[in-house]
Amino acid sequence: MPRTTADTYEDTVVAGKKIAATVYVLQAIGLFIGITYIIAVIINYVKASDVRGTWIESHFRWQIRTFWFSILWAVIGALTYLLIIGYFILLAVAVWVIYRIVKGAVYLKNNRAMYGLEM
Repeated sequence: MPRTTADTYEDTVVAGKKIAATVYVLQAIGLFIGITYIIAVIINYVKASDVRGTWIESHFRWQIRTFWFSILWAVIGALTYLLIIGYFILLAVAVWVIYRIVKGAVYLKNNRAMYGLEM
Protein backbone atom coordinates (compact mmCIF):
# COMPACT_ATOMS: atom_id res chain seq x y z
CA MET A 1 0.00 0.00 0.00
CA PRO A 2 1.50 3.37 -0.98
CA ARG A 3 2.27 5.89 1.71
CA THR A 4 -0.03 8.86 1.93
CA THR A 5 0.99 12.44 2.57
CA ALA A 6 -0.49 12.18 6.07
CA ASP A 7 1.67 9.12 6.83
CA THR A 8 4.76 10.89 5.57
CA TYR A 9 3.97 14.01 7.60
CA GLU A 10 3.38 11.98 10.76
CA ASP A 11 6.59 10.01 10.21
CA THR A 12 8.47 13.28 9.77
CA VAL A 13 6.96 14.69 12.96
CA VAL A 14 7.79 11.57 14.99
CA ALA A 15 11.38 11.50 13.74
CA GLY A 16 11.76 15.27 14.19
CA LYS A 17 10.37 15.11 17.70
CA LYS A 18 13.01 12.53 18.64
CA ILE A 19 15.74 14.72 17.20
CA ALA A 20 14.44 17.84 18.97
CA ALA A 21 14.24 15.94 22.28
CA THR A 22 17.82 14.75 21.80
CA VAL A 23 18.94 18.31 21.13
CA TYR A 24 17.23 19.56 24.32
CA VAL A 25 19.08 16.87 26.29
CA LEU A 26 22.39 17.78 24.64
CA GLN A 27 21.79 21.46 25.41
CA ALA A 28 21.11 20.63 29.06
CA ILE A 29 24.27 18.53 29.29
CA GLY A 30 26.05 21.39 27.52
CA LEU A 31 25.65 23.51 30.64
CA PHE A 32 28.25 21.21 32.21
CA ILE A 33 30.11 19.83 29.18
CA GLY A 34 30.27 22.57 26.57
CA ILE A 35 31.01 20.39 23.55
CA THR A 36 27.53 18.85 23.65
CA TYR A 37 26.06 22.35 23.29
CA ILE A 38 27.95 22.73 20.01
CA ILE A 39 26.99 19.22 18.86
CA ALA A 40 23.34 20.09 19.54
CA VAL A 41 23.34 23.11 17.23
CA ILE A 42 25.18 21.17 14.53
CA ILE A 43 22.43 18.54 14.66
CA ASN A 44 19.85 21.33 14.34
CA TYR A 45 21.46 22.70 11.20
CA VAL A 46 22.03 19.28 9.63
CA LYS A 47 18.47 18.05 10.27
CA ALA A 48 16.58 21.35 9.74
CA SER A 49 15.53 20.49 6.20
CA ASP A 50 14.01 17.21 7.43
CA VAL A 51 11.44 19.03 9.58
CA ARG A 52 10.70 21.99 7.31
CA GLY A 53 6.98 22.64 7.12
CA THR A 54 6.14 20.88 10.39
CA TRP A 55 5.53 22.29 13.86
CA ILE A 56 8.85 20.72 14.89
CA GLU A 57 10.59 23.33 12.75
CA SER A 58 9.69 25.94 15.38
CA HIS A 59 11.57 23.91 17.99
CA PHE A 60 14.65 23.79 15.81
CA ARG A 61 14.48 27.57 15.37
CA TRP A 62 14.02 27.95 19.16
CA GLN A 63 17.05 25.75 19.83
CA ILE A 64 19.25 27.50 17.29
CA ARG A 65 18.32 30.94 18.63
CA THR A 66 18.96 29.75 22.19
CA PHE A 67 22.45 28.71 21.13
CA TRP A 68 23.43 31.87 19.28
CA PHE A 69 21.98 34.37 21.76
CA SER A 70 23.54 32.50 24.68
CA ILE A 71 26.92 32.54 22.94
CA LEU A 72 26.60 36.27 22.27
CA TRP A 73 25.72 37.10 25.87
CA ALA A 74 28.29 34.66 27.27
CA VAL A 75 31.01 36.44 25.29
CA ILE A 76 29.79 39.82 26.56
CA GLY A 77 29.70 38.40 30.09
CA ALA A 78 33.21 36.99 29.77
CA LEU A 79 34.57 40.29 28.42
CA THR A 80 33.02 42.24 31.30
CA TYR A 81 33.69 39.65 34.02
CA LEU A 82 36.46 41.69 35.61
CA LEU A 83 34.08 44.63 35.85
CA ILE A 84 31.84 42.50 38.11
CA ILE A 85 28.84 43.03 35.81
CA GLY A 86 30.03 40.12 33.71
CA TYR A 87 29.34 37.75 36.58
CA PHE A 88 25.69 38.84 36.62
CA ILE A 89 25.46 38.61 32.83
CA LEU A 90 26.81 35.05 32.90
CA LEU A 91 24.41 34.11 35.68
CA ALA A 92 21.49 35.60 33.73
CA VAL A 93 22.54 33.71 30.59
CA ALA A 94 22.63 30.41 32.49
CA VAL A 95 19.16 31.01 33.95
CA TRP A 96 17.81 32.06 30.55
CA VAL A 97 19.24 28.95 28.83
CA ILE A 98 17.73 26.68 31.49
CA TYR A 99 14.37 28.43 31.02
CA ARG A 100 14.55 27.98 27.23
CA ILE A 101 15.48 24.30 27.48
CA VAL A 102 12.72 23.54 29.99
CA LYS A 103 10.05 25.52 28.12
CA GLY A 104 11.00 23.95 24.80
CA ALA A 105 11.06 20.42 26.22
CA VAL A 106 7.66 20.88 27.88
CA TYR A 107 6.14 22.27 24.68
CA LEU A 108 7.67 19.40 22.69
CA LYS A 109 6.29 16.80 25.12
CA ASN A 110 2.84 18.41 24.78
CA ASN A 111 3.09 18.47 20.96
CA ARG A 112 3.02 22.26 20.86
CA ALA A 113 4.89 24.53 18.49
CA MET A 114 7.06 27.30 19.85
CA TYR A 115 6.22 30.98 19.28
CA GLY A 116 2.49 30.25 19.40
CA LEU A 117 2.59 28.82 15.88
CA GLU A 118 0.16 26.03 15.23
CA MET A 119 0.70 24.18 11.99
